[in-house]
Amino acid sequence: MLDIASNSSELPIEIARRRTFAIISHPDAGKTTLTEKFLLYGGAIQMAGQVRAKGEARRTRSDFMQMEKDRGISVSASAMSFDFGNYRFNLVDTPGHSDFSEDTYRTLTAVDAAVMVVDGAKGVESQTRKLFEVCRLRDLPILTFCNKMDRESRDTFDIIDEIQENLAIDVTPASWPIGTGREFLGCYDMLNDRLELMDRADRNVVAETIEIQGLDDPKLAQHVPEHLLATFLEEVEMARELLPKLDKKSVLEGHMTPIWFGSAINSFGVKELMDGIGDFGPEPQVQNAEPRQIAPDENKVAGFVFKVQANMDPKHRDRVAFVRMASGHFKRGMKLTHVRSKKPMAISNPVLFLASDRELADEAWAGDIIGIPNHGQLRIGDTLTEGETLKVTGIPSFAPELLQGIRAGDPMKSKHLEKALMQFAEEGAAKVFKPMIGAGFIVGVVGQLQFEVLASRIEMEYGLPVRFETSQFTSARWVSGDQQAIDKFVNINKQHISYDHDGDVVYLTRLKWDIDRVGRDYPDIKLSATKEMMV
Repeated sequence: MLDIASNSSELPIEIARRRTFAIISHPDAGKTTLTEKFLLYGGAIQMAGQVRAKGEARRTRSDFMQMEKDRGISVSASAMSFDFGNYRFNLVDTPGHSDFSEDTYRTLTAVDAAVMVVDGAKGVESQTRKLFEVCRLRDLPILTFCNKMDRESRDTFDIIDEIQENLAIDVTPASWPIGTGREFLGCYDMLNDRLELMDRADRNVVAETIEIQGLDDPKLAQHVPEHLLATFLEEVEMARELLPKLDKKSVLEGHMTPIWFGSAINSFGVKELMDGIGDFGPEPQVQNAEPRQIAPDENKVAGFVFKVQANMDPKHRDRVAFVRMASGHFKRGMKLTHVRSKKPMAISNPVLFLASDRELADEAWAGDIIGIPNHGQLRIGDTLTEGETLKVTGIPSFAPELLQGIRAGDPMKSKHLEKALMQFAEEGAAKVFKPMIGAGFIVGVVGQLQFEVLASRIEMEYGLPVRFETSQFTSARWVSGDQQAIDKFVNINKQHISYDHDGDVVYLTRLKWDIDRVGRDYPDIKLSATKEMMV
Protein backbone atom coordinates (compact mmCIF):
# COMPACT_ATOMS: atom_id res chain seq x y z
CA MET A 1 0.00 0.00 0.00
CA LEU A 2 1.35 3.43 -0.80
CA ASP A 3 2.28 5.91 1.81
CA ILE A 4 -0.47 8.55 1.85
CA ALA A 5 0.50 11.99 3.11
CA SER A 6 -1.03 12.54 6.52
CA ASN A 7 -2.07 16.13 5.84
CA SER A 8 -4.83 15.23 3.38
CA SER A 9 -7.83 13.00 3.35
CA GLU A 10 -6.99 9.77 1.57
CA LEU A 11 -6.74 10.18 -2.17
CA PRO A 12 -7.94 7.41 -4.48
CA ILE A 13 -5.04 4.97 -4.97
CA GLU A 14 -4.55 5.87 -8.65
CA ILE A 15 -4.15 9.56 -7.78
CA ALA A 16 -2.03 8.92 -4.67
CA ARG A 17 0.54 7.02 -6.73
CA ARG A 18 1.11 9.95 -9.12
CA ARG A 19 4.31 11.99 -8.76
CA THR A 20 4.45 15.00 -11.06
CA PHE A 21 7.75 16.87 -11.03
CA ALA A 22 10.11 19.02 -13.11
CA ILE A 23 13.86 18.79 -13.35
CA ILE A 24 15.58 22.17 -12.97
CA SER A 25 19.23 23.16 -13.21
CA HIS A 26 21.82 25.44 -14.73
CA PRO A 27 22.69 24.52 -18.34
CA ASP A 28 25.08 21.59 -18.59
CA ALA A 29 24.62 20.24 -15.07
CA GLY A 30 23.40 16.97 -16.62
CA LYS A 31 19.66 17.44 -16.51
CA THR A 32 18.82 15.82 -19.84
CA THR A 33 21.16 12.89 -19.08
CA LEU A 34 19.37 12.36 -15.76
CA THR A 35 16.01 12.42 -17.58
CA GLU A 36 17.29 9.72 -19.93
CA LYS A 37 18.29 7.50 -17.01
CA PHE A 38 14.89 7.97 -15.39
CA LEU A 39 13.33 6.60 -18.57
CA LEU A 40 15.83 3.74 -18.57
CA TYR A 41 14.92 2.72 -15.00
CA GLY A 42 11.23 3.18 -15.71
CA GLY A 43 11.64 0.63 -18.51
CA ALA A 44 10.53 3.23 -21.05
CA ILE A 45 13.67 2.95 -23.19
CA GLN A 46 16.22 0.17 -23.60
CA MET A 47 19.33 2.28 -23.87
CA ALA A 48 19.87 5.90 -22.91
CA GLY A 49 21.00 8.18 -25.76
CA GLN A 50 24.34 9.76 -24.98
CA VAL A 51 24.02 13.53 -25.08
CA ARG A 52 27.68 13.71 -26.10
CA ALA A 53 27.93 10.48 -28.12
CA LYS A 54 28.61 10.40 -31.83
CA GLY A 55 26.14 10.44 -34.68
CA GLU A 56 22.71 8.95 -34.24
CA ALA A 57 23.44 7.65 -30.73
CA ARG A 58 23.40 11.19 -29.37
CA ARG A 59 19.71 11.65 -30.05
CA THR A 60 18.39 11.90 -26.54
CA ARG A 61 14.67 11.16 -26.23
CA SER A 62 13.62 14.36 -24.52
CA ASP A 63 15.28 16.69 -27.07
CA PHE A 64 13.16 16.29 -30.18
CA MET A 65 13.54 19.59 -32.08
CA GLN A 66 16.14 19.66 -34.84
CA MET A 67 17.92 22.54 -33.16
CA GLU A 68 18.11 20.66 -29.84
CA LYS A 69 19.68 17.69 -31.61
CA ASP A 70 22.20 19.90 -33.41
CA ARG A 71 23.30 21.84 -30.34
CA GLY A 72 22.92 19.22 -27.61
CA ILE A 73 20.81 21.57 -25.45
CA SER A 74 17.13 21.55 -24.49
CA VAL A 75 15.15 24.54 -25.76
CA SER A 76 11.64 23.32 -25.07
CA ALA A 77 10.07 21.69 -22.04
CA SER A 78 9.02 18.12 -22.81
CA ALA A 79 6.78 15.79 -20.81
CA MET A 80 7.20 12.09 -20.13
CA SER A 81 5.01 9.61 -18.27
CA PHE A 82 6.16 6.17 -17.11
CA ASP A 83 5.74 3.70 -14.26
CA PHE A 84 8.41 3.07 -11.65
CA GLY A 85 7.63 0.45 -8.98
CA ASN A 86 4.25 1.32 -7.47
CA TYR A 87 4.42 4.87 -8.72
CA ARG A 88 3.41 6.69 -11.87
CA PHE A 89 5.97 9.39 -12.68
CA ASN A 90 5.04 12.42 -14.79
CA LEU A 91 8.32 14.11 -15.50
CA VAL A 92 8.78 17.45 -17.22
CA ASP A 93 12.27 18.19 -18.52
CA THR A 94 12.74 21.96 -18.72
CA PRO A 95 15.28 24.01 -20.68
CA GLY A 96 18.19 24.99 -18.41
CA HIS A 97 19.33 27.79 -20.68
CA SER A 98 18.30 31.15 -19.22
CA ASP A 99 17.08 32.35 -22.64
CA PHE A 100 14.17 29.91 -22.28
CA SER A 101 13.37 30.62 -18.66
CA GLU A 102 9.78 31.65 -19.38
CA ASP A 103 8.92 28.16 -20.65
CA THR A 104 10.45 26.82 -17.44
CA TYR A 105 8.56 29.24 -15.17
CA ARG A 106 5.27 28.18 -16.72
CA THR A 107 6.14 24.51 -16.45
CA LEU A 108 6.71 24.95 -12.72
CA THR A 109 3.05 25.96 -12.33
CA ALA A 110 2.04 22.49 -13.55
CA VAL A 111 4.14 20.30 -11.23
CA ASP A 112 3.98 19.40 -7.55
CA ALA A 113 7.74 19.16 -6.90
CA ALA A 114 11.11 19.89 -8.48
CA VAL A 115 14.32 17.90 -8.71
CA MET A 116 17.26 20.32 -8.62
CA VAL A 117 20.41 19.09 -10.33
CA VAL A 118 23.67 20.59 -9.07
CA ASP A 119 27.09 20.06 -10.68
CA GLY A 120 29.51 18.62 -8.09
CA ALA A 121 32.36 20.85 -9.33
CA LYS A 122 30.45 24.09 -9.85
CA GLY A 123 27.90 24.02 -7.04
CA VAL A 124 24.93 26.41 -7.14
CA GLU A 125 25.00 28.47 -10.36
CA SER A 126 23.05 31.58 -11.36
CA GLN A 127 20.24 29.91 -13.32
CA THR A 128 19.71 27.36 -10.53
CA ARG A 129 19.28 30.27 -8.14
CA LYS A 130 16.70 31.96 -10.39
CA LEU A 131 14.65 28.79 -10.84
CA PHE A 132 14.87 28.01 -7.16
CA GLU A 133 13.30 31.41 -6.42
CA VAL A 134 10.29 30.46 -8.57
CA CYS A 135 9.95 27.17 -6.68
CA ARG A 136 10.16 29.15 -3.45
CA LEU A 137 7.32 31.47 -4.55
CA ARG A 138 5.14 28.42 -5.03
CA ASP A 139 6.45 26.55 -1.94
CA LEU A 140 7.36 23.60 -4.17
CA PRO A 141 9.07 20.70 -2.41
CA ILE A 142 12.60 20.26 -3.77
CA LEU A 143 14.79 17.15 -3.97
CA THR A 144 18.44 17.69 -4.87
CA PHE A 145 20.77 15.53 -6.94
CA CYS A 146 24.48 16.39 -6.91
CA ASN A 147 25.75 15.13 -10.26
CA LYS A 148 29.19 14.41 -11.80
CA MET A 149 30.73 13.05 -8.58
CA ASP A 150 32.97 10.82 -10.74
CA ARG A 151 34.76 13.95 -11.99
CA GLU A 152 36.89 16.24 -9.86
CA SER A 153 34.33 17.76 -7.53
CA ARG A 154 34.27 19.98 -4.48
CA ASP A 155 34.22 18.94 -0.86
CA THR A 156 30.83 17.48 0.09
CA PHE A 157 30.37 19.82 3.08
CA ASP A 158 31.21 22.82 0.86
CA ILE A 159 28.47 21.86 -1.60
CA ILE A 160 25.91 21.41 1.19
CA ASP A 161 26.92 24.72 2.84
CA GLU A 162 26.62 26.55 -0.45
CA ILE A 163 23.09 25.22 -1.03
CA GLN A 164 22.07 26.12 2.52
CA GLU A 165 23.54 29.64 2.36
CA ASN A 166 22.60 30.59 -1.19
CA LEU A 167 19.12 29.12 -1.22
CA ALA A 168 18.23 29.45 2.48
CA ILE A 169 16.93 25.89 2.75
CA ASP A 170 17.91 23.10 5.16
CA VAL A 171 19.86 20.29 3.47
CA THR A 172 19.88 16.73 4.75
CA PRO A 173 22.05 14.04 3.13
CA ALA A 174 20.15 10.99 1.88
CA SER A 175 23.42 9.47 0.67
CA TRP A 176 27.09 10.26 1.24
CA PRO A 177 29.82 9.97 -1.43
CA ILE A 178 32.88 7.75 -0.89
CA GLY A 179 35.87 9.39 -2.57
CA THR A 180 35.65 11.96 -5.39
CA GLY A 181 36.82 12.23 -8.98
CA ARG A 182 38.90 9.22 -10.07
CA GLU A 183 38.64 7.70 -6.61
CA PHE A 184 34.85 7.93 -6.47
CA LEU A 185 33.69 4.43 -5.53
CA GLY A 186 30.03 4.99 -4.80
CA CYS A 187 27.82 6.17 -1.96
CA TYR A 188 26.63 5.13 1.44
CA ASP A 189 22.82 5.18 1.54
CA MET A 190 22.16 6.95 4.86
CA LEU A 191 18.44 6.18 4.85
CA ASN A 192 18.76 2.39 4.49
CA ASP A 193 22.32 1.60 5.71
CA ARG A 194 23.45 0.29 2.34
CA LEU A 195 26.65 0.56 0.40
CA GLU A 196 26.14 1.41 -3.28
CA LEU A 197 29.10 0.68 -5.53
CA MET A 198 29.46 2.21 -8.98
CA ASP A 199 30.37 0.14 -12.02
CA ARG A 200 32.48 2.27 -14.38
CA ALA A 201 32.58 -0.42 -17.09
CA ASP A 202 28.95 -0.26 -18.27
CA ARG A 203 27.03 2.99 -18.04
CA ASN A 204 23.64 1.33 -18.38
CA VAL A 205 24.13 -1.06 -15.44
CA VAL A 206 22.37 -0.59 -12.11
CA ALA A 207 24.80 -0.12 -9.19
CA GLU A 208 25.71 -3.07 -6.97
CA THR A 209 24.11 -2.82 -3.53
CA ILE A 210 25.52 -4.30 -0.32
CA GLU A 211 23.37 -4.35 2.84
CA ILE A 212 25.41 -3.40 5.92
CA GLN A 213 24.63 -3.28 9.62
CA GLY A 214 25.69 0.26 10.53
CA LEU A 215 29.05 1.93 9.99
CA ASP A 216 31.09 -0.50 12.13
CA ASP A 217 30.19 -3.46 9.90
CA PRO A 218 33.46 -5.22 8.84
CA LYS A 219 31.97 -5.60 5.31
CA LEU A 220 32.76 -1.89 4.74
CA ALA A 221 36.51 -2.51 4.96
CA GLN A 222 36.27 -5.30 2.36
CA HIS A 223 34.89 -2.92 -0.27
CA VAL A 224 36.41 0.46 0.62
CA PRO A 225 40.21 1.06 0.59
CA GLU A 226 41.68 2.03 3.95
CA HIS A 227 42.61 5.66 3.12
CA LEU A 228 39.09 6.41 1.84
CA LEU A 229 37.36 4.54 4.67
CA ALA A 230 38.84 6.66 7.48
CA THR A 231 37.85 9.95 5.77
CA PHE A 232 34.41 8.63 4.90
CA LEU A 233 33.61 7.44 8.46
CA GLU A 234 34.73 10.77 9.90
CA GLU A 235 32.60 12.72 7.40
CA VAL A 236 29.45 10.66 7.99
CA GLU A 237 29.84 11.08 11.75
CA MET A 238 30.17 14.87 11.32
CA ALA A 239 27.21 14.95 8.93
CA ARG A 240 25.00 13.11 11.43
CA GLU A 241 26.04 15.51 14.20
CA LEU A 242 25.86 18.77 12.26
CA LEU A 243 23.14 18.38 9.65
CA PRO A 244 19.39 18.11 10.34
CA LYS A 245 17.64 14.74 10.20
CA LEU A 246 15.28 14.03 7.31
CA ASP A 247 11.79 15.24 8.16
CA LYS A 248 9.18 14.35 5.54
CA LYS A 249 6.77 17.10 6.62
CA SER A 250 9.50 19.73 6.33
CA VAL A 251 10.39 18.46 2.82
CA LEU A 252 6.75 18.65 1.69
CA GLU A 253 6.47 22.22 3.01
CA GLY A 254 9.54 23.23 0.99
CA HIS A 255 11.77 24.06 4.00
CA MET A 256 14.17 21.12 3.63
CA THR A 257 15.75 19.32 0.69
CA PRO A 258 17.23 15.81 0.84
CA ILE A 259 20.39 15.49 -1.30
CA TRP A 260 21.59 12.42 -3.20
CA PHE A 261 25.05 12.16 -4.74
CA GLY A 262 25.85 10.33 -7.95
CA SER A 263 26.80 10.33 -11.60
CA ALA A 264 23.89 10.37 -14.04
CA ILE A 265 26.02 9.40 -17.03
CA ASN A 266 27.14 6.25 -15.17
CA SER A 267 23.55 5.51 -14.04
CA PHE A 268 24.76 5.90 -10.48
CA GLY A 269 22.58 7.28 -7.67
CA VAL A 270 19.63 7.63 -10.06
CA LYS A 271 17.57 4.73 -8.72
CA GLU A 272 18.00 5.99 -5.14
CA LEU A 273 16.83 9.44 -6.23
CA MET A 274 13.77 7.88 -7.93
CA ASP A 275 12.96 5.91 -4.78
CA GLY A 276 13.25 9.20 -2.90
CA ILE A 277 10.81 10.94 -5.25
CA GLY A 278 8.34 8.12 -4.59
CA ASP A 279 8.84 8.17 -0.80
CA PHE A 280 9.24 11.89 -0.10
CA GLY A 281 7.71 13.62 -3.12
CA PRO A 282 4.17 15.02 -2.81
CA GLU A 283 1.01 13.48 -4.26
CA PRO A 284 -1.05 15.68 -6.62
CA GLN A 285 -1.76 18.95 -4.81
CA VAL A 286 -4.63 21.43 -4.64
CA GLN A 287 -4.61 23.85 -7.60
CA ASN A 288 -5.24 27.60 -7.19
CA ALA A 289 -8.15 28.86 -9.28
CA GLU A 290 -10.89 31.48 -9.33
CA PRO A 291 -13.47 31.49 -7.74
CA ARG A 292 -12.31 28.45 -5.71
CA GLN A 293 -9.41 26.02 -5.45
CA ILE A 294 -9.52 22.64 -7.23
CA ALA A 295 -8.79 19.56 -5.09
CA PRO A 296 -7.33 16.45 -6.80
CA ASP A 297 -9.86 14.05 -5.26
CA GLU A 298 -12.94 15.84 -6.68
CA ASN A 299 -15.05 13.58 -8.88
CA LYS A 300 -15.41 16.09 -11.68
CA VAL A 301 -12.59 16.49 -14.16
CA ALA A 302 -10.68 19.79 -14.42
CA GLY A 303 -7.37 20.59 -16.07
CA PHE A 304 -5.41 23.55 -17.44
CA VAL A 305 -3.09 24.26 -20.36
CA PHE A 306 0.44 25.25 -19.27
CA LYS A 307 2.21 24.87 -22.62
CA VAL A 308 1.38 24.72 -26.31
CA GLN A 309 3.82 23.17 -28.75
CA ALA A 310 3.29 23.80 -32.46
CA ASN A 311 4.39 21.46 -35.23
CA MET A 312 5.60 18.62 -33.02
CA ASP A 313 4.83 16.55 -36.07
CA PRO A 314 5.89 18.82 -38.99
CA LYS A 315 3.86 16.77 -41.51
CA HIS A 316 0.59 17.66 -39.81
CA ARG A 317 0.95 21.32 -38.76
CA ASP A 318 -0.62 20.28 -35.50
CA ARG A 319 -0.62 22.06 -32.18
CA VAL A 320 -0.51 20.05 -29.01
CA ALA A 321 -1.75 21.65 -25.80
CA PHE A 322 -0.06 20.18 -22.72
CA VAL A 323 -2.78 19.85 -20.08
CA ARG A 324 -2.15 19.19 -16.41
CA MET A 325 -5.11 17.29 -14.93
CA ALA A 326 -6.08 19.03 -11.69
CA SER A 327 -8.91 16.76 -10.54
CA GLY A 328 -11.01 13.71 -11.31
CA HIS A 329 -10.68 10.70 -13.58
CA PHE A 330 -10.60 11.61 -17.26
CA LYS A 331 -11.64 9.07 -19.92
CA ARG A 332 -11.00 9.34 -23.64
CA GLY A 333 -13.96 10.76 -25.58
CA MET A 334 -15.23 12.87 -22.67
CA LYS A 335 -16.84 16.23 -23.43
CA LEU A 336 -15.24 19.05 -21.44
CA THR A 337 -16.17 22.73 -21.36
CA HIS A 338 -13.54 25.13 -22.72
CA VAL A 339 -14.07 27.83 -20.09
CA ARG A 340 -12.78 30.79 -22.14
CA SER A 341 -15.11 30.20 -25.10
CA LYS A 342 -17.84 28.45 -23.00
CA LYS A 343 -17.99 25.78 -25.75
CA PRO A 344 -17.94 22.02 -25.20
CA MET A 345 -14.93 20.13 -26.62
CA ALA A 346 -14.95 16.39 -27.23
CA ILE A 347 -11.48 15.14 -26.31
CA SER A 348 -11.32 12.18 -28.67
CA ASN A 349 -7.59 11.69 -29.20
CA PRO A 350 -5.67 12.73 -26.08
CA VAL A 351 -2.05 11.53 -25.99
CA LEU A 352 0.48 10.53 -23.36
CA PHE A 353 4.05 11.56 -24.06
CA LEU A 354 7.40 10.00 -24.07
CA ALA A 355 9.10 13.15 -25.41
CA SER A 356 8.20 13.20 -29.14
CA ASP A 357 6.79 9.65 -29.11
CA ARG A 358 3.16 9.57 -28.11
CA GLU A 359 0.44 7.04 -27.55
CA LEU A 360 -3.31 7.44 -27.18
CA ALA A 361 -4.35 7.95 -23.59
CA ASP A 362 -7.49 6.00 -22.70
CA GLU A 363 -7.64 7.58 -19.27
CA ALA A 364 -5.84 10.06 -17.05
CA TRP A 365 -6.05 10.94 -13.36
CA ALA A 366 -5.39 14.13 -11.42
CA GLY A 367 -1.64 14.76 -11.57
CA ASP A 368 -1.19 13.39 -15.11
CA ILE A 369 -0.06 15.46 -18.08
CA ILE A 370 -1.82 14.73 -21.35
CA GLY A 371 -1.54 16.29 -24.78
CA ILE A 372 -4.61 17.46 -26.66
CA PRO A 373 -3.99 17.95 -30.39
CA ASN A 374 -6.02 20.92 -31.65
CA HIS A 375 -5.93 23.64 -34.28
CA GLY A 376 -5.42 26.68 -32.12
CA GLN A 377 -8.54 26.60 -29.91
CA LEU A 378 -6.46 25.94 -26.78
CA ARG A 379 -4.07 28.55 -25.42
CA ILE A 380 -1.74 28.77 -22.44
CA GLY A 381 -3.80 29.49 -19.32
CA ASP A 382 -7.02 27.90 -20.63
CA THR A 383 -9.03 25.76 -18.20
CA LEU A 384 -11.10 22.70 -19.15
CA THR A 385 -13.85 21.54 -16.76
CA GLU A 386 -17.02 19.46 -16.70
CA GLY A 387 -19.13 22.60 -16.91
CA GLU A 388 -18.11 24.73 -13.91
CA THR A 389 -16.61 28.14 -14.68
CA LEU A 390 -13.22 27.81 -13.01
CA LYS A 391 -10.08 29.64 -14.08
CA VAL A 392 -6.70 28.38 -12.96
CA THR A 393 -4.49 31.27 -11.77
CA GLY A 394 -0.79 31.94 -11.46
CA ILE A 395 0.47 31.21 -14.99
CA PRO A 396 2.68 34.19 -15.81
CA SER A 397 3.70 35.89 -19.04
CA PHE A 398 6.79 38.11 -18.72
CA ALA A 399 7.71 41.30 -20.53
CA PRO A 400 10.40 40.58 -23.13
CA GLU A 401 13.91 41.88 -22.51
CA LEU A 402 14.92 42.13 -26.19
CA LEU A 403 12.85 43.55 -29.06
CA GLN A 404 13.50 43.32 -32.80
CA GLY A 405 11.56 43.96 -35.99
CA ILE A 406 11.02 40.96 -38.31
CA ARG A 407 10.64 40.75 -42.10
CA ALA A 408 10.02 37.85 -44.46
CA GLY A 409 12.82 37.29 -47.00
CA ASP A 410 10.09 37.33 -49.68
CA PRO A 411 7.83 40.43 -49.28
CA MET A 412 4.97 38.53 -51.01
CA LYS A 413 4.82 36.15 -48.06
CA SER A 414 4.02 38.59 -45.28
CA LYS A 415 0.63 36.90 -44.71
CA HIS A 416 2.39 33.56 -44.13
CA LEU A 417 4.75 35.27 -41.72
CA GLU A 418 1.83 36.73 -39.75
CA LYS A 419 0.32 33.24 -39.40
CA ALA A 420 3.63 31.75 -38.25
CA LEU A 421 4.19 34.56 -35.71
CA MET A 422 0.68 34.21 -34.25
CA GLN A 423 1.27 30.51 -33.81
CA PHE A 424 4.55 31.08 -31.94
CA ALA A 425 2.93 33.79 -29.81
CA GLU A 426 0.16 31.39 -28.77
CA GLU A 427 2.77 28.77 -28.02
CA GLY A 428 4.50 31.26 -25.72
CA ALA A 429 7.77 30.97 -27.69
CA ALA A 430 7.89 34.74 -28.23
CA LYS A 431 5.85 37.89 -27.76
CA VAL A 432 4.52 39.39 -30.99
CA PHE A 433 3.46 43.04 -31.06
CA LYS A 434 1.57 44.81 -33.87
CA PRO A 435 2.43 48.53 -33.71
CA MET A 436 -0.48 50.94 -34.01
CA ILE A 437 1.44 53.03 -36.53
CA GLY A 438 3.35 51.46 -39.43
CA ALA A 439 3.44 47.98 -40.91
CA GLY A 440 5.22 44.85 -39.78
CA PHE A 441 5.61 43.19 -36.40
CA ILE A 442 7.94 43.54 -33.45
CA VAL A 443 9.08 40.32 -31.78
CA GLY A 444 10.05 40.27 -28.12
CA VAL A 445 12.03 37.53 -26.35
CA VAL A 446 13.80 36.93 -23.05
CA GLY A 447 17.19 35.91 -24.49
CA GLN A 448 19.14 36.33 -27.73
CA LEU A 449 19.18 32.58 -28.48
CA GLN A 450 15.39 32.66 -28.84
CA PHE A 451 15.70 34.81 -31.99
CA GLU A 452 17.89 32.12 -33.55
CA VAL A 453 15.48 29.36 -32.55
CA LEU A 454 12.56 31.35 -33.93
CA ALA A 455 14.26 32.05 -37.28
CA SER A 456 15.30 28.41 -37.60
CA ARG A 457 11.79 27.13 -36.77
CA ILE A 458 10.00 29.57 -39.13
CA GLU A 459 12.32 28.47 -41.92
CA MET A 460 12.02 24.73 -41.17
CA GLU A 461 8.32 24.58 -40.33
CA TYR A 462 7.00 27.17 -42.81
CA GLY A 463 9.71 27.29 -45.48
CA LEU A 464 10.05 31.05 -44.83
CA PRO A 465 13.51 32.60 -44.47
CA VAL A 466 13.23 35.69 -42.22
CA ARG A 467 15.53 38.44 -41.03
CA PHE A 468 15.49 40.38 -37.79
CA GLU A 469 16.12 44.14 -37.72
CA THR A 470 17.06 46.38 -34.82
CA SER A 471 14.13 48.14 -33.24
CA GLN A 472 14.06 51.59 -31.69
CA PHE A 473 12.25 50.11 -28.68
CA THR A 474 13.98 48.35 -25.80
CA SER A 475 11.17 47.08 -23.58
CA ALA A 476 7.42 46.50 -23.41
CA ARG A 477 4.82 46.99 -20.66
CA TRP A 478 1.18 45.92 -20.52
CA VAL A 479 -1.20 48.81 -19.95
CA SER A 480 -4.07 48.50 -17.49
CA GLY A 481 -6.52 50.88 -15.84
CA ASP A 482 -9.94 52.38 -16.39
CA GLN A 483 -11.06 52.03 -20.07
CA GLN A 484 -11.53 55.78 -20.52
CA ALA A 485 -8.07 56.49 -19.15
CA ILE A 486 -6.58 53.84 -21.45
CA ASP A 487 -8.33 55.28 -24.54
CA LYS A 488 -7.03 58.76 -23.74
CA PHE A 489 -3.50 57.43 -23.10
CA VAL A 490 -3.51 55.45 -26.38
CA ASN A 491 -4.63 58.49 -28.41
CA ILE A 492 -1.85 60.71 -27.10
CA ASN A 493 0.97 58.06 -27.32
CA LYS A 494 0.14 56.35 -30.62
CA GLN A 495 3.79 56.05 -31.70
CA HIS A 496 4.54 53.92 -28.60
CA ILE A 497 1.41 51.76 -28.67
CA SER A 498 1.09 48.24 -30.04
CA TYR A 499 -1.18 45.24 -29.44
CA ASP A 500 -0.16 41.72 -28.42
CA HIS A 501 -1.69 38.57 -29.94
CA ASP A 502 -4.55 38.67 -27.38
CA GLY A 503 -5.39 42.23 -28.47
CA ASP A 504 -4.17 43.74 -25.16
CA VAL A 505 -2.65 47.22 -25.22
CA VAL A 506 1.15 47.30 -24.87
CA TYR A 507 3.33 50.38 -24.33
CA LEU A 508 6.74 50.08 -26.05
CA THR A 509 9.52 52.09 -24.42
CA ARG A 510 12.88 53.39 -25.61
CA LEU A 511 14.32 54.47 -22.27
CA LYS A 512 13.63 53.99 -18.60
CA TRP A 513 12.57 57.66 -18.70
CA ASP A 514 9.49 56.72 -20.80
CA ILE A 515 8.19 54.50 -17.96
CA ASP A 516 8.88 57.18 -15.33
CA ARG A 517 7.08 59.78 -17.49
CA VAL A 518 3.93 57.62 -17.73
CA GLY A 519 3.96 57.16 -13.95
CA ARG A 520 4.21 60.92 -13.50
CA ASP A 521 1.81 62.16 -16.21
CA TYR A 522 -0.84 59.40 -16.10
CA PRO A 523 -1.56 58.43 -12.47
CA ASP A 524 -4.63 56.38 -13.57
CA ILE A 525 -2.57 54.12 -15.85
CA LYS A 526 -0.65 51.11 -14.60
CA LEU A 527 2.25 49.62 -16.60
CA SER A 528 3.18 46.06 -15.68
CA ALA A 529 6.03 43.75 -16.66
CA THR A 530 4.00 40.56 -16.23
CA LYS A 531 0.61 39.51 -17.44
CA GLU A 532 -1.40 36.68 -15.96
CA MET A 533 -2.26 34.24 -18.73
CA MET A 534 -5.93 34.02 -17.90
CA VAL A 535 -8.36 34.79 -20.62
